Amino acid sequence: MEKILEKLQEIESGEVGIIIYSPVKQDIVLSLNKGLLVPLASAAKVAIAFCIVKLIEERHYKWTDIVEDVIFNPKEDSNEVYPHFQSRENLTLQDAVEVMIACHDSFVEERIVQFCGGWELINGKIKSYFKSINITQNPRDLDNNGELSEMLELLRLIHQGYKTNPDLWIPVINGLVRQRGDIEGIPSHFLNHMTGGLDNVVVDIGIIGEFSKNPLLFVLGAKELPNRFKEKLADEIIIDTMKLLYDEYCNQEVELESESLSNS
Repeated sequence: MEKILEKLQEIESGEVGIIIYSPVKQDIVLSLNKGLLVPLASAAKVAIAFCIVKLIEERHYKWTDIVEDVIFNPKEDSNEVYPHFQSRENLTLQDAVEVMIACHDSFVEERIVQFCGGWELINGKIKSYFKSINITQNPRDLDNNGELSEMLELLRLIHQGYKTNPDLWIPVINGLVRQRGDIEGIPSHFLNHMTGGLDNVVVDIGIIGEFSKNPLLFVLGAKELPNRFKEKLADEIIIDTMKLLYDEYCNQEVELESESLSNS
């Protein structure tokens, strides 16, 4: 884990933080600036999805409810990931939530939020669980933000929720699994995550490793970076950090296998 810290500290301007959680150890195995408040950009869609699950759990809605007048954001990739949805104006709530996450689709997000009571209701719902997380209609708004520690807890509850009640959480997990933010050197099916970014902000939250066995959960955020469209160094450092995180997962698997053999 020291290599991850050393790599992140190569980001000389701005603020950066990371938290890594091991479900096997049921503990945080690395933490840097866990209280860092970062703009979430598209990563806020995971928080919105969490709220929808809670509303369904409370029986206000069902996954089979129909969201009408759906429009897809042409700047995102739903035409590639969901080509069979492109002529559809209506989607089940389950499908809409999955598309929102998998394709970062703000148009679908808007329809989901309006269907489920509006932005004020959804923001109030997330704040009843996580005081620091604030969701705004415009994903680029700097007030659309949250602390890394609470984003990690949000992710942990989603991961744990899927293990105990997969039917309830499947649209959220499907969205994370289908998203196409691949990193060279990490098998795509071992990186199930949600990225967010602005000119000077990077956020990534997700699950790395074999999903059904012993993955690691992570949240990573950096803000006040040099303009990322002109200066690529910070992005390159974060990609290298993700590769080091994958190495840590692989090392954990070797250790667990050794423990299992020694105990058999």
